[in-house]
Amino acid sequence: MEQTIQQKVGKRIQEIRTKKNISQQDLASKCNFEKSNMSRLENGNANATLSTLEKVCNALEIDYIELFKF
Repeated sequence: MEQTIQQKVGKRIQEIRTKKNISQQDLASKCNFEKSNMSRLENGNANATLSTLEKVCNALEIDYIELFKF
């Protein structure tokens, strides 16, 4: 089954976070989110707003386009 864009973006967030050796808890804290919300985002179970994605990109120190390189 084809992954949704939510799932693809969530997987990218997880990949980038893991490459940078940042725990899910630390990323959630940097974004001012609950860890459970970060988990939902990474699993593709949350429909992130642009402002949410902006916070994640800032916390990961990446350009927005990185989230969509799948």
